[in-house]
Amino acid sequence: MGEPATVTGAPLLFLRAEAAAAAAIALALYISGGGSWFWFAVFALAPDLSFAGYLAGPRFGAAIYNAAHTYGGPAALWLAGWWSGWNSGELAALIWTAHIGGDRALGYGLKYASGFGDTHLGHIGRAAAVAKRVAAG
Repeated sequence: MGEPATVTGAPLLFLRAEAAAAAAIALALYISGGGSWFWFAVFALAPDLSFAGYLAGPRFGAAIYNAAHTYGGPAALWLAGWWSGWNSGELAALIWTAHIGGDRALGYGLKYASGFGDTHLGHIGRAAAVAKRVAAG
């Protein structure tokens, strides 16, 4: 199995800028929707509980992490909240979206089963240091 593919160059910058915009828009909508800073602080890191999936191995961990870090979940939650008039659901979806956007803007991408540090946006942590050593020859 070869090196996981990662985005580089201008496309990487565009993806990270797009993610920052998603985080900023979600935060602005959260504030304009009357969201509480207390609840934002409480739930902002909730998607990272998906790290626990790595206790069952890297393949399962990556699947659980990626499921919690894609925009489909918060989009479905927001739509359910909007449709049913459940304002708390809409606000929770905005917190979740801000988390995902913030992560991606900082370079924390979706994970490959090869290891937590291998993401679609590049290597992070120890994987980044190894990748630099390999690239340097």
